[in-house]
Amino acid sequence: MSSSCEHLLNALKDCLLHSDCVMKDGRLPSDCLRNHIHELPAECQSLRKAVFNCKHGMLDMRKRFRGNEV
Repeated sequence: MSSSCEHLLNALKDCLLHSDCVMKDGRLPSDCLRNHIHELPAECQSLRKAVFNCKHGMLDMRKRFRGNEV
């Protein structure tokens, strides 16, 4: 399904699990994503924004029939 955001979510999870916030500081990935976004690498920050845009695109009525362009 082309409008699925699953591949972006999986990439974000992998990025979070391998970030210094989780590996060195011992925080939970959810805590890093909510409260320490500025400490994450640029790749994780861009993936976070891409996931947001993908999920937003799934609800956007202008894109519902055409699907998300990932």
